[in-house]
Amino acid sequence: MTTTALRDFLEIPYDQLEEMNLGVKQARLDRRPADVLREERVRYLSDEKRIKAVTVCFTDLEGRLHMLDYDKKFLLKSADNLTFDGSSVRGFSAQFESDLRLALDWSAFYWLPSDVFGPGKVLVFAEVLDRNGEPYASDLRAQLKRYTENLWAREKTVCHVAPEIEGFLFKGRDAERHYHEVGHFEYVSTGGYYHSLPGDSLRNFIDTAAEVQRAMGFLNEKDHPEVAPSQFEMNFSYSEVLVTADQVQLYKLLCRQVAAKLDMTASFLPKPVTGINGNGMHTNMSFNRDGKNLFWDPSGIDGLAAPGWQSIGRILDHALDLCLVLNPSVNAYRRLDPHFEAPNQIKASPNNRGAMVRIPTGNERSARIEVRSVAPDANPYMVFYTLARTALEPATSTTPEAAKGNTTTLPDNIHDAIRLFSQSDYVKSVLGAAVQGKFAELKQAQADRCAKALGSLIKVPEIQFHHEVTNQYLWNRF
Repeated sequence: MTTTALRDFLEIPYDQLEEMNLGVKQARLDRRPADVLREERVRYLSDEKRIKAVTVCFTDLEGRLHMLDYDKKFLLKSADNLTFDGSSVRGFSAQFESDLRLALDWSAFYWLPSDVFGPGKVLVFAEVLDRNGEPYASDLRAQLKRYTENLWAREKTVCHVAPEIEGFLFKGRDAERHYHEVGHFEYVSTGGYYHSLPGDSLRNFIDTAAEVQRAMGFLNEKDHPEVAPSQFEMNFSYSEVLVTADQVQLYKLLCRQVAAKLDMTASFLPKPVTGINGNGMHTNMSFNRDGKNLFWDPSGIDGLAAPGWQSIGRILDHALDLCLVLNPSVNAYRRLDPHFEAPNQIKASPNNRGAMVRIPTGNERSARIEVRSVAPDANPYMVFYTLARTALEPATSTTPEAAKGNTTTLPDNIHDAIRLFSQSDYVKSVLGAAVQGKFAELKQAQADRCAKALGSLIKVPEIQFHHEVTNQYLWNRF
């Protein structure tokens, strides 16, 4: 057996990692030319002999992060022709059109903590291309990237997003995939919001995961146990929307990895346990043009400028169309339960946490809207893309007074959400008919594997066949 003494793979201290990753992030925000970044990254990989592999990431239509480790030397020789079998990814290509390609986005480059991801590795995000080299329609990351680049080129407008991603920590590795065997999850802590002591299992996980986030340049703000037993939330600073979407994927990845190393499971199911608060991904959004926050007006209603209220009106007008995008699983509709601060009312409010959209107290820098009805198992690229387009583009008939007074609610089951999504001309105009059809088909396949009526108790299939949990062997045996 080869001993570790014979290996010399890259391991970087956390403080240096943070500095390096923040530098890459700033270059991205400064919009340094893609060819310049490519040249720099290739030169670095060629010169740094202690890197053995590059982890290339892409996201499928349902939001699952896929990772391919390429030998560094092979990647440097073949970076323009990285192919994979798209028919093996649910929601991508059919068997007869299976060949897809990956185009590396060298701006989205990360150095990884070696104690969590292994030594000698770096990570880069990629876009999916079809056989002809065109952006693949089911890759929502590429759609979001093109949209925001056009927004900047056309009117120097930038979309900023900050998500609040809640999760649960359960005892045992792979607890979600074992759920069909045991029928329950086991808490690591029953303390709740302010009652997890320093050094206990939940706090130890949060501290470790937060350290990894900082090292990867997330710019953490606060981290803490949440309301429900064994629940956590770690917040990082707002950034441009594509950067934030990438960080959502990395946040869930590193939480799962840290938990697994501690012999636990980090779960982002919207409602894994009956009778307690679920997990959300509250999405704070604002737009900046020429250095000015378009949503800030100290004399506006609730401190929000007219463009902010117009964005709220558009989102509320299309709330039913987009519900499946924001809540894409059978389990997600358990979270939209009014007994647990459910954000299921199609209205806006500065204080009512049952409202789909909240207007947080803000200032010239932080004025924003908060879309609270987003589940953490949603595809962040699809969510941010549809919300950004909806906030800016369609005409709206909703006034601030109507937005605050509406009493209608979001669907309480996935079947109604699929129907509304599938029939929506608005969804077709935003996502395209092909993506609309594929996504509805995927969601229907999951719904068909579960009880049609949710009932009061969580059913095994809604966990077992969840798109972030799925045991492929059991899925195929259905």
